[in-house]
Amino acid sequence: MMARRGRPPGDGRHTHGPSELVLAGAVARRHYLDGRSKVEIADEFGISRFQVARIIADARARGWVRVEITLPGHIDDELSLRLRDTLGLGSAVVVEAPSQPDSATREEVAGVVAGLLDEQVRPGQVVGMTWSRTIEATARRLERLVPCTVVQLAGSLAVPGSSSGTVEVVRSVAAAAGGEALPIYAPLVVEDAATAAALRRQPEIARALERAGALDMAVVSVGGWGTGLSTVWDAVSDAERTDGLEHGAVGECSGRLFDAEGNDVTGGFDDRVVGVTLDQLRATPEVMVTAYGAQRAEACLAAVRAGFVTTLVVDTALATRVLDMVGAADAP
Repeated sequence: MMARRGRPPGDGRHTHGPSELVLAGAVARRHYLDGRSKVEIADEFGISRFQVARIIADARARGWVRVEITLPGHIDDELSLRLRDTLGLGSAVVVEAPSQPDSATREEVAGVVAGLLDEQVRPGQVVGMTWSRTIEATARRLERLVPCTVVQLAGSLAVPGSSSGTVEVVRSVAAAAGGEALPIYAPLVVEDAATAAALRRQPEIARALERAGALDMAVVSVGGWGTGLSTVWDAVSDAERTDGLEHGAVGECSGRLFDAEGNDVTGGFDDRVVGVTLDQLRATPEVMVTAYGAQRAEACLAAVRAGFVTTLVVDTALATRVLDMVGAADAP
């Protein structure tokens, strides 16, 4: 290569000639594609490392070099870190989900949750799972898991269009792990408090709920308290839905309601729920929470304020809306 030595392009005094462009291209390729140091490049072309730095900076400034970072799995790394830091979480993963049907977004989120479980669960741990469409999809995607105990955290819900309930999801994940499953053979919401209390005393259910108080990790979903935002909404009466709203409920997790500030909303149907409490989740070292859709942003933010979220897995629309809400709240 014939290159003009000792004079880097980009000094602002003239139009770059062909040999200078060749030099700029070669330097940029050595640096970005070959991973060579500025000193190595300087030695090759007979210029100083400071001139190499100027060539690289000038090439970037003029748009001759464009650095593109494309992560597999449609993950937005910058938005993930911003959401984590803004909300003060241990971890957050934001899934890039363009305008598409909810089912497609759900599958994208489920794939990330399955990957996180494979990444984080350690042999011998106790993992609790509740039911949601996203968690059901996660169980289908989970090909392997280290040996662990899988605990059902709440009774089952009958949801039209769902291929499996909570028991099936827990058994499926336990099978992938080659571990023990602790199911709860009961509905999530039963007809009265006495029935719920009797079910909680049954040996198998009592064992599962006891283990729910000593988990290493929980995987749950958050729903908004409103039509179309929660599967639990359809499982209770109109009066109980209204009672929750009147007491400030904006979200629910496994049938447990909470308000915008993260306070528990009890009463209503709370004593009819067969499942984990929010206090049990707060005592769990790692709680992975899933949600999607901007319409669930208020519930998601409230769940963080409730103090039981350590890892958040959401889509772009929800993450952006939550950050907007936090920014608006902090504005003067």
